[in-house]
Amino acid sequence: MVKCSDQQLDTLFGALSEPVRRSVVRTLATGEKSVSDLAQPHNMTMAAVMKHIAVLENAGLVKSEKRGRVRYCRLQVEPFDYVQEWVTDTTAFWNRRLQALARFVEDDSTPTPEDRRN
Repeated sequence: MVKCSDQQLDTLFGALSEPVRRSVVRTLATGEKSVSDLAQPHNMTMAAVMKHIAVLENAGLVKSEKRGRVRYCRLQVEPFDYVQEWVTDTTAFWNRRLQALARFVEDDSTPTPEDRRN
């Protein structure tokens, strides 16, 4: 899998940091929706919802297209793979560090060179 840059991750996490945008993502996980469908549960203007959608599109999380007079949005899954990869790598790193700390505390010994590398 291609690694995601720090800037791309910042953009992804920034887009997902806002509750309305997370709600839009959850809604789109069930399938394609119109912008008006996305706006309805939030009691927001179309302009406000479009700003949120623009942030999600900029992050690559959502793709929208206009068909006739209606704009439809759908979720893009690839950026979520980047987030999952980052979470998995970060979790593995901290698990190794915590295991090394536990060995140190339990054994009352100094860390091995392998512990220092991780």
